[in-house]
Amino acid sequence: MKKLNLSNHLSHPVFKVAAQVCKENNLQAYVIGGYVRDLLLERPSKDIDIVVIGDGMDFAEKCAAILRVKKVSLFKTYGTAQFKYKDLEVEFVGARKESYSSDSRKPEVAVGTLADDQNRRDFTINALAISLHPDNFGELIDPFDGLECLEKKIIRTPLEPSTTYSDDPLRMLRAIRFATQLNFTIEYKSLEAIQENAHRLEIISRERISDELNKIILANEPSRGFKLLFSTKLLHEFFPEMVALYGVDTIDGKSHKDNFYHTLEVLDNVAGNSDNLWLRWAAIMHDIAKPPTKRFDPSVGFTFHGHEEVGARMVPKVFKKLRLPLDHHMKYVQKLVRLHLRPIALVKGHVTDSAIRRLLFECGDDIDDLMTLCNADITSKNEFKVRKYRKNFDTVSEKLKEVEEKDKVRNFQPPVSGEVIMKIFDLKPCAEIGTLKMMIKEAILEGTIVNEYEAAFEYMLEAANKIGLKQVNK
Repeated sequence: MKKLNLSNHLSHPVFKVAAQVCKENNLQAYVIGGYVRDLLLERPSKDIDIVVIGDGMDFAEKCAAILRVKKVSLFKTYGTAQFKYKDLEVEFVGARKESYSSDSRKPEVAVGTLADDQNRRDFTINALAISLHPDNFGELIDPFDGLECLEKKIIRTPLEPSTTYSDDPLRMLRAIRFATQLNFTIEYKSLEAIQENAHRLEIISRERISDELNKIILANEPSRGFKLLFSTKLLHEFFPEMVALYGVDTIDGKSHKDNFYHTLEVLDNVAGNSDNLWLRWAAIMHDIAKPPTKRFDPSVGFTFHGHEEVGARMVPKVFKKLRLPLDHHMKYVQKLVRLHLRPIALVKGHVTDSAIRRLLFECGDDIDDLMTLCNADITSKNEFKVRKYRKNFDTVSEKLKEVEEKDKVRNFQPPVSGEVIMKIFDLKPCAEIGTLKMMIKEAILEGTIVNEYEAAFEYMLEAANKIGLKQVNK
């Protein structure tokens, strides 16, 4: 076991106070897990986990008193305590050992030693502990060669991987999440064990699965995680709609691209330009309906007509199943999926002001995100084709700015309100008011009139005459 002292890195007041409490009460305590891992990787960390050989809650209250922390959250059922000090969340727990039953990831817990506590950790890189007792303050305790795993960038379990993953199947997703976030490799035995235990995800709640999945999606290169989820068969357990994108069919020498790997390429492209989780979800979902809309036409090959509309209808179903929020985030993803072909269609065809106005109106404030998604969707091994598309795409982008500046149609409402229409024609609330507003809106989007009150008012009088309304008031 490699000896290392990290006392120079433990300058935060929490550690000094913990050392004081250890000395005054003849206790042993250790900072353990993610904070130690991130310290050695020189990554920022906002959470400190301290394991105490004894009563973690009492230890927390003693530390809080010295630090003058007023609020300590105690969780007696779990024997844990938590408080916030300046920029850090600090959690205390008594050292424990665990045993599991096959139908739950919630263990039976008993008082244990530091060794017991390190044995129950998910990965060797998360089992690293640093002593906080003054006699050996800063000494690294590393029984599973976690330091070597950090240096070699390996995800490995402290105990037999099949046991580790069967006991708590969420650890399989955590293994892939850490490998993705840290750009580490999962040990081959672990990969085999994950595939063997993939079915055990059935005892994990969808909320916990989605929480880990979102962390993978937010990584710098999320495709790494999805490839691991796919190869280990975990993805098949909770997201079969995405698995269905995999594969290439060939008929009469005509093939389509592998939409699974295309989706991952689009996702990585978006990740390179935005940290927006829901924009990344739009990348994942943009072609989700290609399998159910796939048809073969001998004259043109494979087609996926209407996949954007079918995909938009699939978004709420997928979000509901994965326990993702069914609020404005879902509607945002749904909108981008529905509209993701529109800018591409403009790139391919003649860019008219009318088409631009309609796109701006329908997309509203999300137009920039839509353009980011569509730009990411330009993928091809033919570099000439990509360059040509990107050049045309730049033209559309410039046209969007030009039309928006000139016509102000993003999120616009017809300049003539319903109240004005009711007054001019002496109407009570009725369908004709909506009809007139729609006619004015269409005239603006088509460029028949400018987006200004005077022009809209004059057009309203003409349109009213066509549907048999007479002006009563001026």
